[in-house]
Order: sequence, then C-alpha cells, then structure tokens
Amino acid sequence: MAPDLKLRSWNDTIRDLPYAHILQTEEWGAFKQRQTGWQPERITFRDQRNTLIGAAMLLTRRLGPLAVMYVPKGPMLLYDDLSVVKHALERLQTIARQRRAIWLKIDPDVPLGVGEPNTPEAQDRAIGQNVVTLLKANGWQYSDSQVQFRNTITLDLTKSEDELLAQMGQGKRRKVRYGPRHGVTVRQSTLDDLPLLYRLYAETGQRDGFITRPYEYYVDEWGTMLRAGMATALIAEVNGTPVGHVILFHFGRTCWYFTGASVSDPEVRRLMPSDLLQWEAMRFAKAQGYAVYDMYGAPNEFNEHDPMWGVYEFKRDFGGQIVRHIGAWDFAPNRLLYRLYTQVMPRIINVMRSRAKQRQAHDD
Repeated sequence: MAPDLKLRSWNDTIRDLPYAHILQTEEWGAFKQRQTGWQPERITFRDQRNTLIGAAMLLTRRLGPLAVMYVPKGPMLLYDDLSVVKHALERLQTIARQRRAIWLKIDPDVPLGVGEPNTPEAQDRAIGQNVVTLLKANGWQYSDSQVQFRNTITLDLTKSEDELLAQMGQGKRRKVRYGPRHGVTVRQSTLDDLPLLYRLYAETGQRDGFITRPYEYYVDEWGTMLRAGMATALIAEVNGTPVGHVILFHFGRTCWYFTGASVSDPEVRRLMPSDLLQWEAMRFAKAQGYAVYDMYGAPNEFNEHDPMWGVYEFKRDFGGQIVRHIGAWDFAPNRLLYRLYTQVMPRIINVMRSRAKQRQAHDD
C-alpha cells in the first residue's frame, strides 16, 4: 500500500535536514498522540528568501489553560549557523509564550564532545559549546528531566565490514563469531512476530529490572514503524527457538538500535546471541545504505555507578565513537509556574504517596 501523501510530504521535507531524527517523523507523532495524548504540530523555519532552514515536530499536552511542550530530538537545524539557531529558538519561544506553556523542552543531538571524559580520546566540540552559550543567552536552562538518552555510541557505516570488525576489541570479535559456530542464526521478523518480540522484551525487563509498558503500547509503536518501513526487527534463534532480538529504527542517514531483548537461560546466553545480533544489525544497516549506526544510549556519568554502565561496556567493545550531546533544555516563560511544576508539585505528590502507604500499612 502506498504511503499517505501527507505523511510522505513531511518525512521527505525533513529527511535530508541536519540532525534529522526518527522521533521527528509524522508516524512517531501520531503514535504518541494515540498512546499518550501529545498533540503533534509540524513547524518549518525559513529565511527571508523563503528557503527551508530547519523544522520541528512540536508535541503539546494541555493542562487546562496551560500546556507543556516538547520537541523530541529536535529541532532539526544547521547548528553551525548560530543565526539559524537563534531564529528557530525565538520562534519556539514565541509559541511557548502565546500558548501559556509551563515549559518547552528541546533535546537535539548536537555534540558537546566525543570520547569518554578524562581520557586521551576526549575532545570538545565547538558547535555544542556555542549552542549552549546561545541557549543560556536566550533564557533556556539545562533540564533536570532528560527524557531521551543524552549520550550515545555511533559507528561509521561507510567503513567496510572488515574495517568494522577490525575496530572491535579482539574479545568482541570472538563473541560475534562464536554464535554462528554453535547454531545461532539470525532472521528478519514479520508483523506476525510482534507477540514474540513483546514476550522476549517483557522477560528482559523482568530480569534487568526496568519497567515495561502494556503489550498494546509496543504493538502500536513497533507495528506502526514496521509498516511504515522505518523499523526492522532481527531475531536470533537456536535450533529454531527464538532467543533474542533487536529492533532497529531507521530514517534519513541513520539507523538506531532502539530496543533489544534476550532470554534468561544461562546456557543460551553462553552462546552470546546478543553480540551476533548487533553485528548483523550493523551489516543490515550498512547494506540498506545508512551511514551511521547509533547504539542509542550511553551513561550520563561515565563511572561504574551509573545504571547504564553494564550496557555501556557491552556497546563500547564494538569500537564505535562515544558522542556526548548537549542534552535537554527547557524554556520557561513563567519561572514560578516552572518551579511549581518541576520541583514543588513532585515533592507534594511524593509526600502524599508516602502518607497513603503509611495509612495502608497501619490499616493492615
């Protein structure tokens, strides 16, 4: 079935923009509207000659006469040109004021630096430093609520497969090659596999202690992107039995490793299907013409106490580049409302929950 013209038109508009992101596509906005009530709005930024210089999908949630607003992984701009950035920020600020927003959050993937901090590989990036300076000058503040991953690891898919293998650690190469020698195979999923994908993901969440949403949420998310040709799921099997998967989102020049799952059976995990899945995901993305493989997530703080440290070590061994982004920034037209919403109200809610638990314990 041919994609809707309206969808194709927006996605084609943003596909080649700097910092184009899957979370700025119309499919993602429609999904968030169905599942969480965010209202998507598409905005373009143009110069005096009416030339397109950027775009943003703005999500809004009304709170009575007020609103909260969010541009996930955007806006998409040429961040090297600070006049373009200033123009876009001022436009967004005007919208936030007009609609009585408590806050408007942005979190574009603008690099602040590369490499793990305090290592010889660490380097700052002027583009991120300059954008941060401009944000502060325009009244934005670094957000205490970082919705998306601030940092990540990326791999350059313009390299050959031999080069990608060579940049891995020797131990990682052995793990990648171990599975196929012991009966692990990888296949591409179909829509019929959605229940299986969820079952494996729920098992992973229970084992690793992260919260998973109901089945219907993921069927909508994964199914929407799969049908749109913007997602691919790869499933690892041992003797025909599914033992793990990766779900890839892809758009523009980038393929993101969005979700992964694996069984808990130690005998299966010994075959290291997750390592093979990542390698096959990179090979798939490269074959499809994507230039960047984004492993989508690295620690906020690069030390062993960060909850992502174990996952980070797994990803780091593939030899990609650590990229540290500027993170999420909030614009608050009314600082008092912003403080009430982000600091005071959460404390009140926590106190109320604590008292409710105490009453329940007393009643029991």
